[in-house]
Amino acid sequence: MADFEIIDRISDLEALSRDLLKEKVVAFDTEADSFYHYFDKTCLVQIATKRDCYLVDPLALGGPAELAPLGPVFASPDVRTLFHAAEYDLFVLKRDCGFQFAGLFDTMISAQLLGYPGIGLAALIDHHFGIKLAKDEQRSDWSRRPLTDKQLTYAASDVHFLIRLAEKLERELKKAKRLEWAQEEFLALTKREWPERPFDVLGYLRIKGARKLAPKSLSILSRLYLMRDARAREIDRPPFKVLGNRALLEISSEKPGNMKKLATIKGVTELILRRMGGEILTAVKEGTKTPHGPIPKLEGTGAPRRRMDRRSERRVETLKRWRTPRAQELGIDPGVLCPNAVLETIAWHNPSSASDLENVPELKSWFVREFGDEVSNALAQANEKLERSEASAKAGNSPSDHSRSNRSSKPGAAQPSDRSDRPDRSDKADRTDKPARSGSGHSRNRQS
Repeated sequence: MADFEIIDRISDLEALSRDLLKEKVVAFDTEADSFYHYFDKTCLVQIATKRDCYLVDPLALGGPAELAPLGPVFASPDVRTLFHAAEYDLFVLKRDCGFQFAGLFDTMISAQLLGYPGIGLAALIDHHFGIKLAKDEQRSDWSRRPLTDKQLTYAASDVHFLIRLAEKLERELKKAKRLEWAQEEFLALTKREWPERPFDVLGYLRIKGARKLAPKSLSILSRLYLMRDARAREIDRPPFKVLGNRALLEISSEKPGNMKKLATIKGVTELILRRMGGEILTAVKEGTKTPHGPIPKLEGTGAPRRRMDRRSERRVETLKRWRTPRAQELGIDPGVLCPNAVLETIAWHNPSSASDLENVPELKSWFVREFGDEVSNALAQANEKLERSEASAKAGNSPSDHSRSNRSSKPGAAQPSDRSDRPDRSDKADRTDKPARSGSGHSRNRQS
C-alpha cells in the first residue's frame, strides 16, 4: 500500500486543490457517519493521483463546508474524477458542500455495463490485480477522532487502485463498444439532484408486520415511532440505534403497562428502561385509549407508477420476452439493460418506431439509439398478433356466424368480450454500510 498524506489545514487543502487541477485524472472516495448519527456528514475524503494519495479530514478543517477548495476540481471538464459507486458520494458532497461535477467516471457503472458478476470494488480489485482489500473497517465510526492507523490504511486502499482499474475498464468498454453508454450514464448521474425530504410521519406503516397489528396496537406503534424519532434527533443517533423496529412491534403488540412487563420485551435494555421507559409506557397508554383509524394510502418513494391496462400489461410481457435473451446475448444483467419500470414506461407509450422513444425522459439515449428499433419492432409484431386475434374473435361472434357460435356455446352462455382496456395493476470491499433512515430518503447501497 502506498504512503498517504493527511490534509487537515486549509492552506494545505488549497495547495493540493491547485495541484489537482493540473492532473488529467484523480480518484476520489468519501466516508460519512450515517451509521452512527442522525445528522450524518462527510467525515473523510480520500484522493489519489497516479503518484500520491491524500486523506482530507473535513472535521479537522472545521466541517464539510471547508472542503470548498475542491469545488473547482470536481467542476472541471479537464480533470477526470474517478469514483466507485459514485451515487452516494455525489449525494453527500452536493448536500454538504454544494459541489457540481463534470468529468465523472464510475468504475461500478462501468462494471455493470460490461456484465461483471461481481461489481464491488473488492471483487474488481481481486479480479484484475489479485489483491484482497480488507473489510474490517466497513462499519467504522468515521466521525471519531483520532482515526486509527487501520482506518486510515483502509480508507486509502479505496482509492489506491482506482486509476489503474478505470484504465482497464475503459479499454474493455471501448472494445465492447459501450464506452458511450457509460459516458451517458456518468453525465446523467452528475446532473442528478436529491431534494430534501421531510420526515415521514407515516413511516411506521412501512415497518414489516405493522399492517397486521390490531387498531390499538397500530395506534401504539405510531406513537412509539414518533417518540423514537424525537429522541434520535435529540441525541443525534440513528433511530434504529435508539430502539429497533422489532422491539417497537413487540411493545405495540404486548401493550406492557409497567416497567416490569416492559423489561421482558426483547431489545429493551436497562439503559432504555432508565432513559425512555416512562415515555414508552405513556405511548402505550395513549395508543390504547385511541385505536388507529383507517390505514391511509402511502405514497411511493419514487415516481408514481402508471396504472396499466390489459393491453399495456401484454406489451410489458412482450418486452420482457425480448429483454431476457437480449441481455444474455450482451452478457449483462436484464435490469441494467432496461429496468422493469422503464419497460412499463415503454409499454405505456407503445412506440411504433424508435423515434417515438427519443423524447421519453425515463429512457437513456444509448438504449434508444441501440435498441429502439428492436423494441418497437417487437411491440409492432405483438400488437399485430393481438389485433388479428381480436378481429378473429369478433368475426366468430358476428350475426352471419350465429349458427357456428351456437354450436360452440351453451345456450345462454356469455359471449367473449374485449376486456383489453380494463384498468389493472401488474430493481466497496463489498459493503452496504449506509443504513436507510426514515425521513432522509437516502441510503448507501455501495458494493465494493
